[in-house]
Amino acid sequence: MASAAEQLAQSLNWGAFSKATELKNRLWFTLGALIVYRIGTYIPLPGIDPAILREIFESQRGSILGMFDMFSGGALGRMTLFALNIMPYITASIIVQLMTAVSPQLEALKKEGEAGRKTLNQYTRYLTLFLALFQSFGIAVGLEGMRGSVAGAVIDPGWGFRFTCVVTLTGGTMFLMWLGEQITQRGVGNGISLIIFAGIIANLPSALGATLEMGRTGAISTFIIIVLLIMAVLVVMAIVFVERAQRRIVVQYPKRQVGNKMFGGESSHLPLKLNTSGVIPPIFASSLLLLPLTFANFNQTNDIPWLTWLTTNLAHGQPLYIALYVALIVFFAFFYTAVVFNPVETADNLKKYGGFVPGIRPGKNTADYLDFVLTRLTVVGAAYLAVICVLPEILISQYSVPFYFGGTSLLIVVSVTMDTVAQVHSHLLAHQYEGLIKKSKLRGTRR
Repeated sequence: MASAAEQLAQSLNWGAFSKATELKNRLWFTLGALIVYRIGTYIPLPGIDPAILREIFESQRGSILGMFDMFSGGALGRMTLFALNIMPYITASIIVQLMTAVSPQLEALKKEGEAGRKTLNQYTRYLTLFLALFQSFGIAVGLEGMRGSVAGAVIDPGWGFRFTCVVTLTGGTMFLMWLGEQITQRGVGNGISLIIFAGIIANLPSALGATLEMGRTGAISTFIIIVLLIMAVLVVMAIVFVERAQRRIVVQYPKRQVGNKMFGGESSHLPLKLNTSGVIPPIFASSLLLLPLTFANFNQTNDIPWLTWLTTNLAHGQPLYIALYVALIVFFAFFYTAVVFNPVETADNLKKYGGFVPGIRPGKNTADYLDFVLTRLTVVGAAYLAVICVLPEILISQYSVPFYFGGTSLLIVVSVTMDTVAQVHSHLLAHQYEGLIKKSKLRGTRR
């Protein structure tokens, strides 16, 4: 009997991949969609002076605005068609999921299956449109107030520029939302995560080059650069280890007699991931922290005291920013885990099919046991996410290293890569099973 490693190697051989036509089409579609996204990050917003804008963003490089620029793949720093990126959609998803937990009507929609899910997705799209309109108008007004050392960032301020800015940025966000849904349906993996992943990956080479240039000019010592690179490797190893970690709960199925034959009696396991929420909590936390600062960082006149206080205290490395970041990560780790895994529903399904956890009575006791185990796992998973995301951010704030070497960006890159590879594996295995079924039918016809 072949080992698991041999089966995996067999599933990834070139012959199997070359015959998997559907998988190749999905990969080509995903690649084409991401290329379209990258092209859009270089289409400039009309009426902007790029030199002045570049000067202003250089002064904002070490702030939280730099992280927003990282998520947008550099589109915000260049103020292009996709400057808002997919962040309004992520914020809308957060709000809809939170409302689902507190609104009986939305909770009922969630339980209706596919029809209810489509209705909730439609609500998310409407809310995305509203948030994109609101944020794009705020950016348009903020851009008119931005001034460099020579002139303003907007060539011809006024309502004409504001209308153009709102239509362009909102259209870019809605197009990215549609593109992400198409990647999910016709490509591989989660389209929204892949869009963020593509933006981070695209700027990694330039970020590495900038870090090495800082070492050459003496802005950062060679020792610090080596330590940061080693830390990045260790963070990647930790992410891979924890993301694959599972707590397997043994599930036993009783024997039952049908006629003269005995069925059942085998044991299985229920896998619970150590980090059930995945990469969602850091993305949600960053999105909520970026929302109020989308406008605060464009306040160049510093004549609004509370905006100045907000910008100062929510900068990277500041205690308030770190505290809010950790609190939001922990909250969304528990919240999203509760959304994707329901202990009561799982216990009812086990009871329905005759399964039980050894030593635990079926029904409510099993649900309480699963909830207890899942809570302990989520505590560890939330702590892991907080450490992975916060410690590198502190070092970044101290040594002005690009955000692309932070824990959040590495977590997104590694997690999305692992999910995409898993999707490719599943498509390859499905193709092999279809081939085996076709061969067996042909053999049966020959007989």
